[in-house]
Amino acid sequence: MTDSGNSKQSVAIVGAGLAGSEAAWQLAQAGHAVTLFEMRPQRMTPAHKTDGCAELVCSNSFKSRSVENAHGLLKAEMALRGSLILEIAERHAVPAGQALAIDRVPFSTEVTARLEQHPDIALVREEAGDLRKLLSQHPAVLVATGPLTSEALVESLGEFCGSDYLSFYDAIAPVVLAESIDPVKIFRASRYDKGEADYLNCPMHREQYEAFIEAIREADTVPMHEFEDVRPFEGCLPIEVMVERGQDTLRFGPMKPVGLRHPATGETFHAVVQLRQENAIGTLYNLVGFQTKMTWTAQQQVFRRIPGLEEAEFVRLGSIHRNTFLNSPRLLTPRLNFRNEPRLFCAGQLTGVEGYMESTAMGLHAAAQIAGRLSGYETPIPPPTTMFGGLLRYLTETEPKNFQPMNANFGLLDPPNRKMPKAQRKAWYAERALSTTREVLGC
Repeated sequence: MTDSGNSKQSVAIVGAGLAGSEAAWQLAQAGHAVTLFEMRPQRMTPAHKTDGCAELVCSNSFKSRSVENAHGLLKAEMALRGSLILEIAERHAVPAGQALAIDRVPFSTEVTARLEQHPDIALVREEAGDLRKLLSQHPAVLVATGPLTSEALVESLGEFCGSDYLSFYDAIAPVVLAESIDPVKIFRASRYDKGEADYLNCPMHREQYEAFIEAIREADTVPMHEFEDVRPFEGCLPIEVMVERGQDTLRFGPMKPVGLRHPATGETFHAVVQLRQENAIGTLYNLVGFQTKMTWTAQQQVFRRIPGLEEAEFVRLGSIHRNTFLNSPRLLTPRLNFRNEPRLFCAGQLTGVEGYMESTAMGLHAAAQIAGRLSGYETPIPPPTTMFGGLLRYLTETEPKNFQPMNANFGLLDPPNRKMPKAQRKAWYAERALSTTREVLGC
C-alpha cells in the first residue's frame, strides 16, 4: 500500500490482534499516523496469556500453504498485498507438512516489536470503549477487537448497530458444497408446498433415522473453554443435546417430516434433513438446525450418513462457542465501514469471518479502504473471483437473517463459466484469483 502524497492523517485502531496489527502496519506504511489501542495488560481477557500483539490463543496453525486449498489461496493473495503478519509467520514457521504452523511466542514478540518501533504507530496500552469520542478525534476509526470484545466497547458498538445485530456466541450449522450433494437421493420442496421449492430435502426412513440417532449418541464432542459460558437459545440447541432429550426430539424439531412429500412419488418419510441455500450464487447449502459440539471428524462421519450427503464436501463444520460478531450484511459496506457511519470501520472476526488468516485479510482490506478514503480516492473492491472478494461478498450480501460466520472456501467464489473436471477446478480457481489480484493491484 502506498500513500498518494497527501498530508499525514490520524487513524485510531482498537485491538492489536491479527487484524488490528496488520491494519496498523499497512496504514503507517501508507504514511498515516496510527494510534493502536490494546487493553492488555491493563485488562486481560480470559483467553489471552500475554500482552503481545497478534497473540495466537487457540491453534498455532495457519492451515494449508497450497494454492489449491482455499486457505492457501487466501495466503497467496495476502502475500501479493504485502501482509506483515504473513511475512512474520513464515519467519517463525515450524515443521507441519503443507500447513503453515507457527512458533507462537517469537511470532507475537516480533509483531509487537515491529509495531512499537514504527515511527508512525503509537501503541497505547489502555481500553478504548467510547467510539463516539474516538470519532471526534480521528477522521477514521477501525474496530478489530475480535470475539472477546470488552463490555464497554460492545455497548459503544451497540449505538451504531443495535443489540439485535450484535451476537455473542456462534451456533453454527455445517455447510456443504452444492456440487457434492447427490441429486438422485434428495428432492426439492418447501413445507406444505408453500412458496417456491427452495429447500433441498434429504429423506430418512425409520431404520435410517434410528441408526443416525445412535451415531450422534456415540459421537465425540468438543469440550468448551473455561472462558466460554455459552448458553444457546432454546431454538439453537446442539443436536446432541436434543438427542439426549429423547429418541424423537430431532424429528419433532429440525428433522420434522410433516408437510414434506416427494414431489414425483408423493412418498412421505419418517424424518427429513433440510438444506437451505447459504449464499446468493447457490454454491453452498446449510444443514438447517444442525448446530453441534461434535468434533470435526465425528461430524463428517455422522453427517455423511444422511441420504444425499454420503460424498458431501464440508466447507464449514458446526460449532458452538463464544464469539462477538456483527450482522455484517445489514450493517457494513464492502469497504467494511458502517452504512450509518462511514468513518467507522470493522475488521477481523468481528465482521463475521472465521480463522486467523481470514481475520488478518479483513485487516488488510480495511486498511486499504481507510487509506484510500483519507487520501481522496476509492480503493478497488476485490472481485468475487478472488478469495478476498468472495469473503467480502459473503459478509455483505448474505441474507441477514441467516448470517453466520464463515471461513475461506472455494464455494464463495464465482463458479467456472464452463464445465471442467473436478480435479482441475481448484487449480483453475487459484490461477484466476491470483491473476485477478495482480491485475487489481497493478503488479
